[in-house]
Amino acid sequence: MILMIDNYDSFTFNLVQFLGELGQELVVKRNDEVTISDIENMKPDFLMISPGPCSPNEAGISMDAIKYFAGKLPIFGVCLGHQSIAQVFGGDVVRAERLMHGKTSLMHHDGQTIFSDIPNPFTATRYHSLIVKKETLPNCLEITSWTEEGEIMALRHKTLPIEGVQFHPESIMTSHGKELLQNFIRKYSPSVTSC
Repeated sequence: MILMIDNYDSFTFNLVQFLGELGQELVVKRNDEVTISDIENMKPDFLMISPGPCSPNEAGISMDAIKYFAGKLPIFGVCLGHQSIAQVFGGDVVRAERLMHGKTSLMHHDGQTIFSDIPNPFTATRYHSLIVKKETLPNCLEITSWTEEGEIMALRHKTLPIEGVQFHPESIMTSHGKELLQNFIRKYSPSVTSC
């Protein structure tokens, strides 16, 4: 089961629909309606942190959940969720030089984990005014996707099953978004064994 922390964002249920189409059982909880203890009792297989209209500091339980479940559950963050992952591990989230609301960009990537078998580059939709500042990225996180301008578009923890994307994989204008989500589930699923 995937537990989605909803940061009061209209895109959350698009993500939920995408994941449902991939055959996943989902539970959605608002960021102020669930505790760490509640999450533990639900025994999810994955934790996902949704987009949202605020900064990580205003994202309710999102950052506390990332801190607590890091290394205990696979964690995937989208937009605000991605920014929250970066901030939890010591990165700075700052105003982007360019506001990107409903605009597409080419995403270059490392071809690993969530980007396995996805064309390079591919088109993705962006809805954000904040961004992870590259110069503050902690050593435990690596950049896995970037724009032509060098903006961070995805991160992966080097030793824990934690990844985040700044763009919106669930957007109709994002190519290969469903494959990206499937790759995350396949890579980190406790029921899938790898050599």
